[in-house]
Amino acid sequence: MENIKTKPNMEGGLQKPTRHIIDWKNPDFLNEEKYEEELRRVADACHGCRRCVSLCNSFPTLFDLIDESETFEVDGVSYREFDSVVDHCYLCDLCFMTKCPYVPPHEWEIDFPHLMLRGKAIKNANKKVSLRDKMLASTDMLGKFFSKFLISTVVNFFNQIKLFRRILENFGIHRNAKLPKFVSKTAKQLKLTNSVKNSKYKVAIFTTCYHNYNEPGVIKDFYDVLKFNDVSVEIVEDDNCCGMPKLELGNIEEVGNMMERNLPKFKNFTDKGYFIIAPIPSCVLMYKQELPLLFPDNNDLIKVSQSFKDPFEFLNMMNDDDALSKDFKNKLGDVSYQVACHQRVQNFGMLTKKILELVPGTKVNAIERCSGHDGTYGVKTETHEISIKIAKPITKAFTESGFDSFTSDCSLAAHHIENTLGNIQEPEHPISLIKKAYGIRS
Repeated sequence: MENIKTKPNMEGGLQKPTRHIIDWKNPDFLNEEKYEEELRRVADACHGCRRCVSLCNSFPTLFDLIDESETFEVDGVSYREFDSVVDHCYLCDLCFMTKCPYVPPHEWEIDFPHLMLRGKAIKNANKKVSLRDKMLASTDMLGKFFSKFLISTVVNFFNQIKLFRRILENFGIHRNAKLPKFVSKTAKQLKLTNSVKNSKYKVAIFTTCYHNYNEPGVIKDFYDVLKFNDVSVEIVEDDNCCGMPKLELGNIEEVGNMMERNLPKFKNFTDKGYFIIAPIPSCVLMYKQELPLLFPDNNDLIKVSQSFKDPFEFLNMMNDDDALSKDFKNKLGDVSYQVACHQRVQNFGMLTKKILELVPGTKVNAIERCSGHDGTYGVKTETHEISIKIAKPITKAFTESGFDSFTSDCSLAAHHIENTLGNIQEPEHPISLIKKAYGIRS
């Protein structure tokens, strides 16, 4: 189950971190005795290290439990007390990718995020996931309902009313959390398509739930940028959520169902030589990393996974081929940029910063800190204030540097940062900034 192999004893190392297949169909995966044994083993290693204390709130919570126990060690923490550690993990992956010296191939083989995923799966199997959390993770259902004509206007109006937000707080949604606005004309309804004869590049845009139902303008901006660069473009139709919100609840079986519904649509494009690009890093990461680790024997998934790209990963590929237009009309000035966690862990570097700085008269101040939003963590009554605290270093850095505009590859993170800045200015997606630099009219 743990896939422990004999290796030479070493502290840390310079080898590339490796990820093991998530053996979630193994009966031992949901065996709580075996899970607790592994949980305590990992917690003991974390207790002796504590390098990750500045990341999410899982680690301060874990260390407080240990330090406030009778023994001051892991054995002084009861099994149920670890639930709070699991609840604070939103699978950002930064501990695994940027901090932990004991990840595989180290002999201790610690993978904290996937251990937390196991804990979430046990919670889901024991039917302990709240109705609120299930609703928040049902992004397709919420989007389809709230984007209906008139309903979107009504819900957007009430979400701005303080009295309504106080009432909503009784259902677990923090009154000060910035909630997404819904649109009555979705990205898919824009019917965007661009056919370029003998085009070297073909892109199918996976709109994602958020940018389909909440900010379709970013999809239009990306389409315009691609069209400007003579790229053939299609929009993936009749797809559903990537499954990340359900994964964060430990509902792996439903994640698999959602994947199976998406694969035929995606494969239809990959078979024709299209890249599949999504404007939200989490959705790209799901198909690049998480789903292949959960379903390693699905050959269609592996093929689709290889076709998935981040928008700026794709633009950088074009730039390397000397195919990206440098015909920029407008400078962008000083841009404060939060590097989204789920983009960082894809390990292709700061390509958003690189492409933005191709624009003359543009300086990008990149901050590699988590926003603490996670999509749902930042809106919940019990965790909103914690998420604001996590975002404070970004707010401080942005304020001190000054900016003409600020941005993040993750739109939800950007709006959360907007909230921490006191809503003094709206963020602009990096793709929208590129469109502005080109001087493309909508």
